[in-house]
This record gives sequence, structure tokens and C-alpha cells, in this order.
Amino acid sequence: MNALPNEMPFPTLSGLPVTRAPLETSREAALVGAMFDGLAPRYDAVNRLLSLRRDQQWRSHTARLVAASRPRRVLDVATGTGDLLLAIARATPAAVLEGIDIAPIMLRLGQWKARRRGLSARVAFRPGDATELPYESGSFDVATIAFGFRNVENRSQALQEMLRVLTPGGRALILEFSLPATRVLRTLYLLYFRHVLPVLGGLIAGDVAAYRYLNRTVELFARTDLVAMLQTAGFTAAKRIPLTFGVASIYIGRKASH
Repeated sequence: MNALPNEMPFPTLSGLPVTRAPLETSREAALVGAMFDGLAPRYDAVNRLLSLRRDQQWRSHTARLVAASRPRRVLDVATGTGDLLLAIARATPAAVLEGIDIAPIMLRLGQWKARRRGLSARVAFRPGDATELPYESGSFDVATIAFGFRNVENRSQALQEMLRVLTPGGRALILEFSLPATRVLRTLYLLYFRHVLPVLGGLIAGDVAAYRYLNRTVELFARTDLVAMLQTAGFTAAKRIPLTFGVASIYIGRKASH
């Protein structure tokens, strides 16, 4: 991590039109960003352990769905350390990609990972808020967000912003935790999230409160009908793809072609 100087800039890739500086975040969003920055040094390792490495498979699945439409430009919102963005970069060797997040330390880790993998020429990271994306309308063929949508303060506005920056016919893909459909699996899953995950996360990352926050947001978000939210925001052909018995899901919506 010594390769991540605090003064490292956040360049935008040429050809990606930026229309304005990122919005100043609200107090709540700033607190969430600070919490994730505090987790940043151990964030990836804890994710792998607590999900039994399923998180990587879920991201790979999402990346393959993105690659199927052969996008030229991809935006990853709430990119964190860039795990999904880098998975998409590997799956789409001709695409230009950009990730935004409100947590600058997470972004610097993403830059570091992209540079180590030789992807800096077509993968960029910059500070940005999901509720006011700093890009012109119609800038991207695909917009994604992985395990960050439930943390957005104004989710409806975030969906409208994703729709705005997509080209006609472009797609949004949202990877998030969900609840298993069967009662037995759902009970075991909730027991793990409520009682095991906060303890393990606290022991490894040193922040029990952050992983209690994770449990609360997952349970609250599970009551959300994201397919309906996509439709209300103006997306068409909205659908959900359950993963691993419904522990996580990919939600997909398309921007109308006309």
C-alpha cells in the first residue's frame, strides 16, 4: 500500500466528457464514505473471507453480462476499490471504463490495482456522487454498481442519473445482496449476517460497527422492489437474476432506444 501516495491525482480518461465537478456530499454520505475509507486497507480481503470468495464469482458473472453487449464506454458507480470495474475491463478489452466513489482512499486503492494489472491506460477513477453524476447525458453504454446501491441516500435520484448518462439502448446492472427465497436458507443467512458477520468483520477489520451497518442495510434493502424502482425511473425490460440461492442478485434495466 506504500505505492498509494495521498496526493495521487484522479485523471479522467480522454474522450469521456465531464460536465461539472462532483457534488458536495451530504453529511450522511460523507459519514458513509469515511467509514469505507477506514475499512479500505482490509476491505477486499474481508469481502473474500466473509463471502467465501463468492463475491468474485458474482462480479465475474456481472462482467460477462456487461461484455455481452460489447460496450465502448462503461461507468461503475460507487466503485470502491474497483473490483467490478477491473473485472469488466478484463471481459471487455476494447472498452474505456471509469469508476466513481465518494471514498477517496478506496479510489486510490482502485488506481493502484489498475496500475498493477496494466489497465491504467483505459481505466480511470475519480471522486463522484451517485446522485449527481458529473457526465454529459448519453456518455456511457453501460452503467453498473456493485454492493453500493443500498448505501445511496437518494436511490431514485441515483437511478435517474444512471438512466441519464446512458446512451439510447444502454443498460444499467446493479449487483446487490438479497434474501434467499426459501425459509430455511433465509433464516440461516440472517443468523450469519446478524451474529457472525459483525464479529468476524470486527476481528479482521477492527470495526464491528461497520459490519453491523452492513447487516442493517442488507436487511432493509431486501424489502425494496428494485425491479419496480427501475421501471419507475424509466428503465425498460427490468428484471432480476438471483445468484447463489438468492443470496445476491443482479438487477438489469435498459434505456429505451428512442
